[in-house]
Order: sequence, then structure tokens, then C-alpha cells
Amino acid sequence: MLNIVHLDPMRFDLIDLRLFLAVVDAGSITHGAAEVGLSLPAASERLRDMEAVGRIRLLERGRRGVSPTEAGDALAHHARLILRQMARMRGELGEHAKGLRKTIRILANTAALTEFLPERLAPWMAARPTIDVELKERQSTEIARAVSLGLADMGVLSAAVDTGGLSLQPFATDRLVVLVPRHHELAASKSIFFADIVDQYFVGLTHGALQDHLDAQAARIGARLKMRVRARTFEGICRMAAHGVGLGIVPQTAARRYVKSGEAAWVRLADDWATRRLSVCTHSEDELTPPARDLLQYLADNSSALPLARHSQESSS
Repeated sequence: MLNIVHLDPMRFDLIDLRLFLAVVDAGSITHGAAEVGLSLPAASERLRDMEAVGRIRLLERGRRGVSPTEAGDALAHHARLILRQMARMRGELGEHAKGLRKTIRILANTAALTEFLPERLAPWMAARPTIDVELKERQSTEIARAVSLGLADMGVLSAAVDTGGLSLQPFATDRLVVLVPRHHELAASKSIFFADIVDQYFVGLTHGALQDHLDAQAARIGARLKMRVRARTFEGICRMAAHGVGLGIVPQTAARRYVKSGEAAWVRLADDWATRRLSVCTHSEDELTPPARDLLQYLADNSSALPLARHSQESSS
């Protein structure tokens, strides 16, 4: 016989619902808490309170993470509907708000954040002084999950990741290259595979989605990148790589700016994952505020992405 449990919806706020969905999608309380900007103790307390409200277990906790119970699946379903409806409500109300400042939340991977978005956003934002953009860096898989949960209005990510029911618009094509000193033995090469250089010393980023991805690619072939130093920016990597400190792997756009100085050369990475088709993703264009819809159309109209047929596989960073 089916037991029907009555939960008090008034005891769940939007943070509770976003947290629960983030935890379910990540399969981890730690990662779910980080996704919504909560500390682990605060997130754990909220989840315990949610279970106490209905006197029912919503999550199964195990050594490898958490998974929703039958009741948890039901809550997740309704939470998604509520959050999507809230997003639509904000969009409709935004149409009636005149002269108020508005904020568009965008998540982007490393290459999009540093190499493409600043130039693309600048003229659009300059022409709209009452609109602010909250821009954060994430890995592509995290971006897809966050946009699906309503934690961001849109994201710029690799089109290769699982985007579920998200809508995608072409954005740009990002190629990774190896930057070396002008007289380096690799400088005369047109391309090289990552596996052929993975045992050399590198200059890398201090943190970020791209560096995490490069570390993961090395791990896939049983290696670990040997870092001599880490820099905060692609320019810092280029400067040190040009002086022979170590090899630098950067987007081609960053390398092209630096090699004009004549101090360095770049070699194309031949691996399929080194050429990535970036897309702008949204959950639903209808749920966006008018300014966000305008920005989405602007980014799509100014796309520099190559057709997908030009390369067979892409990266997920």
C-alpha cells in the first residue's frame, strides 16, 4: 500500500530547493553546497531540516556520495518546476520594471571567460548602462548543471558535454596550442600530440577549469604534469614559456597575441580534444529576462564558431 507523506512546502525556501537539486545532480553534498555557495555544515543542516519537516528521508547517504530516495525524486521533480516558474516570473516582472538596474548571471569556462567574452560583452554592455553582468568561471559540466538548476541565466561551455534539455547557440571555436621559445626544438613543428610532450616541464595556471582539464587529460594517459611554476593569467604563462621556463598550453588567441613580439612560437596540439566548439547554453529562452534574451541574441549573431563537422571530438573543460 502506498504511503502518502505530506510535506509542508512553506518550510522550504528557494535556497533549500536549489541546494537539494544541486546535491541530487552532483551526487554529493559537498559539491552541491559549493554549487549554491553554502558551506558544508550549513548545507548539511538545511538538508537535515528538510527531512525533519516531512519526517521522511530524502537522501540515501553512502560511501560514494548521496542519491535521492523515492520521496527525494518527487521533491526534485517539483523543485525543478518551482524554480523554472520563478525564473519565468522574474522575466515577466522584469518587462514592467523601467529604469531599474538588472543583472545577468553568466557562467563560462576558462577560454570563454578570458579570451572571448570580454571583447564580445564590452560593446553590448557599454550601450546598456543599467545592465550588469555577474561572470563566474566553472568547468563545462558544472555550467550545464547550474544553468539547468536555474543558478545562472546562461553559460558558455564546450558543446561536447551532456547538456540534457538545454538550448545551445554557437559561440566560438577555441584551439589549444603549445607555446615555446622561438629557437626551441619544437618551434619548427606544425603540430604535436599531447602524449609526446607530457613528460616535459610545464608552466600552468594557478587554478581554473582549463588547468583542471589538462591535468585530467594527463591522468587519462597515466601521467602527471610536472609544473615548474603556475601563473594567474595566460599572458604570464606566455612570458615564462617564451623564456624557456617550461612549455605553456594556452588558447591560440592568447598565443597569437604574444608571438607578435618575436620571442616565441606556438605549435598546434593535434589531439581532438584540443579543438573545442563553444556554445552559449540556456534552459529556455522564454524564461530569460528581456535583457538576457537580448544578450543571447547578440552573442549568437556575433558567433565565430566553426561548423561542428570540422572536428570530431571536443573537450569538456
